[in-house]
Amino acid sequence: MLSPLAARSNSDGRTTRRHFLRQAAGLAAIGLMPGISRRAFAAAQGNRKLDIVKIDRTTVKVPFREVPARNMDREIPHWRYSEIVEVTLRNGQTGFGETLLYYTWGATEDADVRRALGANAVEIMWDDELGAGLQMALFDAVARSLEVPVHALLGKQVYQRTPLSWWNIDTSPADMVAECREALKQGYLAYKTKGRPWFDLWAMVDEAAKVVPANFKIDMDFNDTLLTAPRAIPILKELERYPQVGIYESPIFQSDIAGNQAIRAATRVPIAFHYGTPDAKIAITNEVCDGFVIGGGASRILQRGTVSAMADMPFWLQVVGTDISAAWSLHFGGVLSHATWPAVNCHQLYAHRLLTEPIQVAGGTAAVPQRPGLGFELNRDTIEKFRIEKPPQRPEPKRLIRTTWPDGRELLISNTGQVNFMLNLFRQEGQPYFERGVHTELVPNDGSQRWLELYERGLKPKVVKR
Repeated sequence: MLSPLAARSNSDGRTTRRHFLRQAAGLAAIGLMPGISRRAFAAAQGNRKLDIVKIDRTTVKVPFREVPARNMDREIPHWRYSEIVEVTLRNGQTGFGETLLYYTWGATEDADVRRALGANAVEIMWDDELGAGLQMALFDAVARSLEVPVHALLGKQVYQRTPLSWWNIDTSPADMVAECREALKQGYLAYKTKGRPWFDLWAMVDEAAKVVPANFKIDMDFNDTLLTAPRAIPILKELERYPQVGIYESPIFQSDIAGNQAIRAATRVPIAFHYGTPDAKIAITNEVCDGFVIGGGASRILQRGTVSAMADMPFWLQVVGTDISAAWSLHFGGVLSHATWPAVNCHQLYAHRLLTEPIQVAGGTAAVPQRPGLGFELNRDTIEKFRIEKPPQRPEPKRLIRTTWPDGRELLISNTGQVNFMLNLFRQEGQPYFERGVHTELVPNDGSQRWLELYERGLKPKVVKR
């Protein structure tokens, strides 16, 4: 059995994929999922013992570790909030899942709970519209009832271990070095971060490459901020000189077919696209990327993972949350043949586990669980410690961010109520581009009049000379 990391290193993604396309597109159209036999669950469907009799939801606010905290607090502090969903079946079996409340493909709503109560868990668990936490809990409860791991419900297991990536948002070079050191110490061989015009991209990679071996890969998500191929290619060519640089995600807008083709032709580094933009048929036919980023509900992950396999294109699973979501992701990594790029779950951000046991990583991979259900148990003491009332809306504390350049320029920007308010500004032409020596930090709110004045100025961000 080929290991996922070997598959990553051996797949160059350069073969033509047009002959895969008709079959893959047809598969996507009918929603066929690999390894799933509904006949195998026919006996369970309609079995009243698998009816849902109770659904509990608990909101927790889980602290970040120190380094992630000072970086996440700039733009996405709301990732601290998670909802734990627990489902009880008529047979007495329970299952659990989670929704990262303000960053998810689908949150479980009151209407979803009402629709699920009294229903047969097997008959509805494939419905992605139920939201992340409820769907995850249903799979856990059903698998526990059948005394099998969740991956047995998803398809044939093809990997015993699956690769994981450490994740942190864009940081200073010093913080990136600290995170890469910690990732390597904990057995990871991949680190995914953001490439942003407000940090010194060259220093980030250069300093991190000094503390990790060549087989430790740094994957860089630009979220379109390189803007155009002519501007992007020189930067990407400089970074690719480091053997640690592993994958570039969305260097420019994914809709720019010609630009992405040019980038892909110009660099040795594989290009990753979020699946679906442009349509997978267009992305595969036009060979604009080497692989995909795939997330969402169980049905969508399996459908898109199967299309990727048909096109012989690798991908990473992006199922984000605490270690609960990471455990769920492991099962998909076990059954999807082309989930060979390290999964991004972001659970390394948090200072506390919500599971009683850690997900152990060695050689860049973690074992696919073999115990019933998710294969883990809830750490109820931790959940109780961080339990809160569910906020009526996404929390939006006032934040002021300062970016400075070596020549004395300064930009103040304040949050506007929109997620990615800083990213959206720098996606526009006319804003400062990637430069050496640039630095960004959160200006602490000390409650002073001066801070409030600066905050008001930051609501109309403009680069000025200090």
